[in-house]
Amino acid sequence: MGTLADEIEKYIKKMLDVSLKGFLEVKRNDLAAMFLCVPSQINYVLETRFTNEQGYHVESRRGGGGYLRIIKLGVKPGDDLLTLVNSTIGKMISQQSGEGLINRLEEEKFLTKRESVLIRAIIDKNSLGLNQPEQDLLRARILRSVLISLLREDL
Repeated sequence: MGTLADEIEKYIKKMLDVSLKGFLEVKRNDLAAMFLCVPSQINYVLETRFTNEQGYHVESRRGGGGYLRIIKLGVKPGDDLLTLVNSTIGKMISQQSGEGLINRLEEEKFLTKRESVLIRAIIDKNSLGLNQPEQDLLRARILRSVLISLLREDL
């Protein structure tokens, strides 16, 4: 069994998969009560595992009738993956954001499990052996180059 954050993530992803609307609306306090945790734990999961790089958009409405809307940003056939890669990576990218993008591309079946493992090893902070911000600059250049090469359709 994983951590509490893993369980919350699995639950949200499962609910998104069965949603007919393409998004999930839920109250933060209801989720916290369901998992016997504080609402800040729900915030942590959303902020670290449901980012744009990972293919999600989270809207939050505060107040008495407040809710969370979690939207899965799918990549459809015909979408410009080069634009997605370039807009997500930018000039610098953290290890967490880079891994989020890799996870998204793997979930969308644009990368195999083996390719994902290899790319994660290449962009790992221990492999790069640099200090910040050089590490994030080099990671972005490597990640963009590798992904563009792998996403080529002419091979």
